[in-house]
Amino acid sequence: MRTIIKNGTLATASEVFRGDILIEGEKIAAIGGGFDETGAEVIDAAGKYVLPGAVDVHTHMDLDVGFAWAIDDFYTGTVAAACGGTTTIVDHMAFGPKNCSLWHQVKEYHRLADGNAVIDYGFHGVFQHVTPETLEEMKEIAEKEGITSFKVYMTYDYMLQDDELYQVLKAAREAGIVIAVHCENHGVIQYLRKYYTESGCTQAKYHPLSRPSRCEAEAVNRMIHLAAMAGDAPLYIVHLSGKEGLAEVRKARAEHQKGLGVETCTQYLTLTDAMYEDPQEGLKAIMSPPLRKDADREALWGALADGTIDVVATDHCPFHFKKKKAEKQYGAEDFTKCPNGAPGVQERLMVMFSEGFMKGRISLPRLVELCCTSPCRMYGMYPRKGALLPGADADLVLIDPEKEHVFTASDIRGDSDYTCYEGMKLQGDIDLVLQRGRVIVKDHTFLGSRGDGRYLKRGKSVLAE
Repeated sequence: MRTIIKNGTLATASEVFRGDILIEGEKIAAIGGGFDETGAEVIDAAGKYVLPGAVDVHTHMDLDVGFAWAIDDFYTGTVAAACGGTTTIVDHMAFGPKNCSLWHQVKEYHRLADGNAVIDYGFHGVFQHVTPETLEEMKEIAEKEGITSFKVYMTYDYMLQDDELYQVLKAAREAGIVIAVHCENHGVIQYLRKYYTESGCTQAKYHPLSRPSRCEAEAVNRMIHLAAMAGDAPLYIVHLSGKEGLAEVRKARAEHQKGLGVETCTQYLTLTDAMYEDPQEGLKAIMSPPLRKDADREALWGALADGTIDVVATDHCPFHFKKKKAEKQYGAEDFTKCPNGAPGVQERLMVMFSEGFMKGRISLPRLVELCCTSPCRMYGMYPRKGALLPGADADLVLIDPEKEHVFTASDIRGDSDYTCYEGMKLQGDIDLVLQRGRVIVKDHTFLGSRGDGRYLKRGKSVLAE
């Protein structure tokens, strides 16, 4: 099967230019012009931007948090992703049973995703305890499964202590594996959560006060130093939310620390803690880290523009608002009992296109780098994914910059019953989405099928070079 995308304005991580794309089968065969149209399906992209399919390397599909389950599974969540122009995800595994092997969750996530995902997908492994056996399992899983990144937490029930973090980083450096980390100071957060609830301060507006920005900054600083002590181990900071944490990253950049990748998320760039003022609606935005101030938001935009931050992801992890977040036992009377997480995998690309590129905060190539190319470089998928290059998978998004769209909950194509971006006016709209050469979204309608997604065995990150 031959397909030609013609008359489009192509955008890569380095340039924007007019050109045509020849697709043969599932791959980009050539980029240029004057292609023979005989027997080919021709898609006219005049007036449209043509980008690589977006890649979200921080999602939580089918997440079990013990007392609640994320509403999107690998089918509904990836349908939402596809409708938002995302053609690949790398999902963070949930914790498994206490003292389970690392292989336990690998097998469980294959069970959850294989045959269900509609776009291509990979997994991040997860540590919940450290032994010589789990450190060996990490290496085995990387070799056999192509899971070349593992997540560690500095808070929550299965947080790792500093000595354990150091051991994981050291073993990861030796094996060329990236360690992704949730950075927050557990002890201070636990104290503050107890302090506020015992003082009767249980509404949503106290959530950000219980997890202040400096809790993130302290943990970011600590993790950067631990990685340096482990021989500049490949380290990836997930969902950076505040200017204090950003300052710690800038220090490490100034000192030329090797192997450091940094991610923020759409919500931290566009939303603020003002969302928490409404006791009910504020529960929709209960996430960790929480939303911050305008000053944090603007500082993060600056870090995107100057290259300090590498990736924009989502931390997509929605819970049903009416049935899970707003029920009395889940948060209406105590923010600490509200499931942490919000939707975002569908919203990300167009929010970034409108709020970033169309408003002049970042260039179009920088948008492509942050949402498509750099995620693949960070996590061993480039140049197969995230690139407009001959030989790359023909994952493409066509965007009409002239259309305007007001995003509401009715636009959600997953199972979430709300969006944190309700009523946001977006300049630009998705026209088509192609997955490996086949149109899977047209005019907001999903045309793919359950199980079309393929599992990705990933290679080494640029952070491990």
